[in-house]
Amino acid sequence: MRVAVLRDVHEIVLEERPVPEPGPGEVLVRVTAVGVCGSDVHYYEHGRIGEFVVESPLVLGHEPAGEVVGLGTGVTRVGLGARVSIEPGRPDFTCTECLAGRYNLCPNMAFFATPPVDGALAEYVVVHEAFAHPVPDTLGDDAAALLEPLSVGVWAAQKGHVGLGSRVLVNGAGPIGLVAAQVAAAAGAAEIVVADVNAHRLALAATLGATAVLDVTETSLRDSGLAPTVLLECSGNPGAARAAIDVVAPAGRAVLVGTGSDEIPVPLSALQRREVELTGTFRYANTWPTAIALAASGRVDLDALVTGHFGLADSEAALTAFAKDPNAVKGVVRPGE
Repeated sequence: MRVAVLRDVHEIVLEERPVPEPGPGEVLVRVTAVGVCGSDVHYYEHGRIGEFVVESPLVLGHEPAGEVVGLGTGVTRVGLGARVSIEPGRPDFTCTECLAGRYNLCPNMAFFATPPVDGALAEYVVVHEAFAHPVPDTLGDDAAALLEPLSVGVWAAQKGHVGLGSRVLVNGAGPIGLVAAQVAAAAGAAEIVVADVNAHRLALAATLGATAVLDVTETSLRDSGLAPTVLLECSGNPGAARAAIDVVAPAGRAVLVGTGSDEIPVPLSALQRREVELTGTFRYANTWPTAIALAASGRVDLDALVTGHFGLADSEAALTAFAKDPNAVKGVVRPGE
C-alpha cells in the first residue's frame, strides 16, 4: 500500500509498505478520507507539539473514515463492507482512567499521528473494532472523517456544561470553533458569539449556528460588552485566550480547547473573585454516538467545512494549503486517489 510519510520538517515522502493485518479484535479499514488537522500542519512545520516530538519517520493524519475490508479473530461489532468513522486512539482498557470511563486520559494511549504512532495518511489502517464506528449512508466520506473534530467540539461543550439558555463565546473560528458553535446551537444555547480575525471564517460561522460574530480586529473582546456564561477557547493563541477569559461572566466556565502554546497568562485574581471555573480538554471520550447523531440529523453540517480535496500523493499540498490560502478551512485527503 501507499503511505505518505513525514521524513523531516517540510518533507513528505510517498512510500510503499505492506498492508497491515488485523489481529484479534481488530479490523482492517480501507481509508477513503482523512481530514487535515492543525496538529498535522504543526508536526509538518515544526516536528513537535509540546512534549510530543517526531524522532523517526511518521505517518500523519488522525481524522479518518473508510470501509472495513478485513476482520481479525473474534470481531463481532462490525462486518465486512461497513462504512466506518475511526476513533483514532487505542487505550489500554485496564488502567484507572479507562475503568472510570476517562479513556482519553489513559497514560498508555496509542493515538494516530502522535509520535511514535503512525496515522492514517495511508491506503489501509488497522483499528480496534470498538473504535470503528459504523456511519449511516446519509453521511458521505468527508463527513464521516470529520466526526473526529466534531467529537472535539462535543467534548468541549460537555466540559463547559453548555445547555438551554447558555451564553457561549467561541473564541477562534477554525474547524474546531465552527463545529463547537454548531454543537452549542444543538445543545440549546441562547447566544453563540464566534470571535476571530478572519472575515471569511466569521462569515461561515454566521451560517453555521452563530447568533453573532465578532471581528476582534475591529472591536476587542473587552469593548464588546459580552459576558458569556461559557467560553470555548478554540484559538490556541495565548493573548486571545487571556482576553476571552477576562470577559467570562461570574460563575461561568472557561474551557481551553485549542493548543498553540505551552503557557497562557491566567488572571487568577479575576477568576477567584468571579468564581470562574477553568478547565482544559484532551481529545474526547464516548463522543462518537453523539457526533454521528448530530451530523446525520443535519444539526451539524460538516461538509460545509471542506475547502479542498487532495490525493495521497498531494498530502504535502494539503498540509500547506492553510498557509497559502487564508480562506482555507479544512482539507481532506482521499488516499484512494
